Amino acid sequence: MSYSARRGFSNGSQRSTGAQRQAELQQRIAQMQEAMNAAQAEVEAREFTASVGGGAVEARVNGKKELLGLTIQPEAVDPEDVEMLQDLVVSAVNEALRQAGEAMEKGMNGVTGGLDLGAFGL
Repeated sequence: MSYSARRGFSNGSQRSTGAQRQAELQQRIAQMQEAMNAAQAEVEAREFTASVGGGAVEARVNGKKELLGLTIQPEAVDPEDVEMLQDLVVSAVNEALRQAGEAMEKGMNGVTGGLDLGAFGL
């Protein structure tokens, strides 16, 4: 162990400079962003399906939260009760979108460890 008036006691190893630490941090951030992009692409490629009303209405969305398909069973169509059908459609679509959002959040948390990166613009 040696002593330097500038650096204090050291075991012979050099401490990294501020510039080196910043470069390492930037590299880690770039790797994390790549992993986040890959996780996002994986979720966006998936499809999510929700069925309501005992299967009367089924909505299919992708991870980009785009509606891909909507299936309405003939017995769900009652001209006397259009509002019920509308409610079923809204419910099915919202549930499928919720599933897609939950999958995206889970994918991002897997990469970031639950760290909120919003302050960093990520």
